Amino acid sequence: MASAKNKEKKRMAKLSKRGFLKAGLATAVAAGFPAILPSSVFGQYAPSKRINVAAIGTGRISRGHDMPGVMQYDRALITAVCDVDPHRAEEAKVLVNDFYTKKTGKSYDGVKIYTDYHEVLANKDIDAVIISTPDHWHAIQAIHAVRAGKDVYLQKPASLTVAEGRALSNAVLASGRILQIGSQQRTNMPQFRTAAELVRNGRIGDLQRVEVGLPGDPAGGNPTPMPVPEGFNYDAWLGSTPYVPYTLDRVHPRVGYDRPGWLRLRQFGAGMITGWGSHHIDSAHWGMDTEHTGPVEVWCDHVEYPQAGLWDVHGKFRTEALYANGMRMSVSGDYPNGIKYIGTKGWLFVSRGESAATASDPKSAPSPKLAASDPKILTSVIGPNEIHLYKADEQHGNWLDCILSRDAPISPAELGHRGCSTCLVHDIAMMLKRKVHWDPVLERFKNDDEANAMLSRPMRAPYTI
Repeated sequence: MASAKNKEKKRMAKLSKRGFLKAGLATAVAAGFPAILPSSVFGQYAPSKRINVAAIGTGRISRGHDMPGVMQYDRALITAVCDVDPHRAEEAKVLVNDFYTKKTGKSYDGVKIYTDYHEVLANKDIDAVIISTPDHWHAIQAIHAVRAGKDVYLQKPASLTVAEGRALSNAVLASGRILQIGSQQRTNMPQFRTAAELVRNGRIGDLQRVEVGLPGDPAGGNPTPMPVPEGFNYDAWLGSTPYVPYTLDRVHPRVGYDRPGWLRLRQFGAGMITGWGSHHIDSAHWGMDTEHTGPVEVWCDHVEYPQAGLWDVHGKFRTEALYANGMRMSVSGDYPNGIKYIGTKGWLFVSRGESAATASDPKSAPSPKLAASDPKILTSVIGPNEIHLYKADEQHGNWLDCILSRDAPISPAELGHRGCSTCLVHDIAMMLKRKVHWDPVLERFKNDDEANAMLSRPMRAPYTI
């Protein structure tokens, strides 16, 4: 244990030594950049030493979280934006230009607009990409990006299917590129690391079970076909998924950046089980010390699906999972939104509290960021010879640090895949409404052809890996 701890200390010291200056702007107002910038604009970072970043997908999560998350650092510069919706791409360009104008006090207008991400990846002046597209595009674009030599910040969930997630992790390993999954509960919300460390160091005794509070989505959505908006490349937006008629509630708002309808359609994702589940189950695995594996059994206690309207992902539900070490996990909207670790000597609860990734995220009842059966658990100090987990202050900054150091980020592809694949196994158990037996080593269901057929989906040409 001491050896592992010393190794981690050296690793973090290296990151600290080679860390980047952070700008004083912590929230997004706007963005932009010129093609050539004088070194005096961003302090010590001459253009040759900055990381040129392109944003692929410029919707709600990109504008409210990912582009601002990168732009706050002088070490990086967003030089391009890409979206199949040219209206959104143009607004993203304005956002970036305005941000750098305000940050530097000088007018900028140099962000290049793309509508085809392949052209972004072919640009050798771009070092890294942020992928904030809808879920069904995540793995495909990330695989193409690392094969093109780009480092990647990838919004969660890691993939649409288990097979895509495995292909993604393998591609990242083979490429040697730095890929960070947007699991910001590991960094931006330090209470989740605190909780995991307390649990891993036995402050609640032997961990026996975990309760994950996760809501479902409502029914609704207008299925009536509509004309495709002018300029919007709807076929490319659908990507690998089957062609279906355009309707506003299937895609995203034409004005503004409220929560899009595609989040509530199985064609493009699995709903909240992967949407927020990728955060909470990843965080739970951190405390359970099961980050590199998954459950061996998962079953559905109950689940509700919409009976009318366009949207078809799960509503209220409860699933149960058993791990090889005997630990149990229950996932349900009946629990407070967060994670409750239950051990032989007490319990510990952790949540986001009042925070959310974007203003249009679903609202939950207020809950404490940290609570425990005994308040003394929360003030317990982790000793120098105990388990200390990877610590980083901010998800995007950690990614930029690791691009320079070539060390592994806090949320690498394999961990993102394991968290997402566990969510997808829960989703398959919900759809089948029965118990499934999962082999987390082979990543296959045992003696279950019906379930195994759900590990991948056909891909519509030419939008394939």
